[in-house]
Amino acid sequence: MAVLLGIDISTTGAKALLVNEQGAVLASATEEYPLHTPKPLWSEQNPEDWWQGCQRAIRRSLASAGVTGADIAGIGLTGQMHGMVLLDGAGQVLRPAILWNDQRTGPQCAEITGWAGGLERTVALTGNAVLPGFTAPKIVWVRQNEPEVYDRIAHVLLPKDYIRYRLTGEFATEVSDASGTALFDVGNRRWSATLAGLLQIPMDWLPHCAESEEVTAGISVAAAQATDLQAGTPVVGGGGDQAAQAVGSGIVRPGIISVTSGTSGVVFAHADQYAAEPQGRLHVFCHAVRGAWHAMGVMLAAGGALRWFRDALGQPERAVAALTAEDPYDLLTREAARVPAGAEGLLFLPYLTGERCPHPDPLARGAFVGLTLRHGKGHMVRAVLEGVSFGLRDSLELIKGLGVPIEQVRASGGGAVSPLWRQIQADVFGAELVLINVTEGAAFGAALLAGVGAGVYRSVHEAVDAAVRVVDRTAPQPGVAAEYERLYPVYRGLYPALKPTFDALA
Repeated sequence: MAVLLGIDISTTGAKALLVNEQGAVLASATEEYPLHTPKPLWSEQNPEDWWQGCQRAIRRSLASAGVTGADIAGIGLTGQMHGMVLLDGAGQVLRPAILWNDQRTGPQCAEITGWAGGLERTVALTGNAVLPGFTAPKIVWVRQNEPEVYDRIAHVLLPKDYIRYRLTGEFATEVSDASGTALFDVGNRRWSATLAGLLQIPMDWLPHCAESEEVTAGISVAAAQATDLQAGTPVVGGGGDQAAQAVGSGIVRPGIISVTSGTSGVVFAHADQYAAEPQGRLHVFCHAVRGAWHAMGVMLAAGGALRWFRDALGQPERAVAALTAEDPYDLLTREAARVPAGAEGLLFLPYLTGERCPHPDPLARGAFVGLTLRHGKGHMVRAVLEGVSFGLRDSLELIKGLGVPIEQVRASGGGAVSPLWRQIQADVFGAELVLINVTEGAAFGAALLAGVGAGVYRSVHEAVDAAVRVVDRTAPQPGVAAEYERLYPVYRGLYPALKPTFDALA
């Protein structure tokens, strides 16, 4: 039976995941590495740390599974998107990698948008607004602030593609990760000569761009010696972390959406046709499925809003949990379950750290609206759960506006653990909410993509059908869904009503 290797270069560590062709996990190993913040707004890592962590994780996973490099049919790569790795002509790293969460490039984003002819023209060229985390503004920042580095650039790589280079000696990327650079023509699945020209970035700095399941090269002799893999083992394009996770969750057909309620909230939808959101409120990238795209909305405080409530107002529940070994979240949601839908007129706006979608506004703030003497802690917890769910629905509504159907929502993240929150989301979305058997995230999707490239599966769809299964279903309750349908426009009116207040408080 074929063994597949998925490698995930995340912000916190390098993960190596071994699975068989039925999707059963054989072994998993993660090696952590540091993140550096040498100045305010800066976020950097040393690419050599990724490579050393990757070597150790691969060797540990092979040993744990009791397999050898010769047993591996294919390797898929995934990882944090948008990061910038600069190499000279000898393939040496020129400076620390600037990461996706680095915020130094606000001025460069404004410049690029101006050079492109404004927001709508920028979205028309690349499918997205230019954001500080993206790759292109980082390159412009280096040109303006580190000219001695800029003058030596020969190659620009994304994080997972630096690992590809160390594994194979080849400079390559794939369409889903390239979509987040602000240098990519997302609609036509190729580098944008227009954008590169506007930014004066030489096209020969940019790597060959493959489809996600396409084999880009084989493991080199040097990498085989460093990792215990076998030389020549095929390495496929893989995918950015969100696209690879979507493959691993079975989000490869129209109508199936994923909603991840972690610290932040991510709504991800497969689309067979390319369509950009004109104001750039959604990310629209190439999917890790050939001939498909995806739309993605991000809210900054999803599970993070409930964690804030637990830390700020949940001290009694935390004290009880410490004595009883219960989860304080379970105690809080138990109180919320006794409150009717709508929290008896209490609404919560979940913009605790600003917002991205549908209101790209760093000055937006959180708010409870409608508090009265009859409201207690259970009402407030329920309002938080409902407010986050309404915020996620905002992204779903924008996705619907692109012509993407929504038939089933696959839930993951901490918010998916709570049966109450799953039911609230199903009722707010008006769609079935399901859980799947996969919990391994992006590395699992990368392994499935490797299986397609290696010929284990004929297509990404066949891979998903073999490995991903629904294990729980939550249907919307018609009466409760109708109540949320009534309240959603009220929620939608809160931000414009409070926007002047947010600005005045900044």
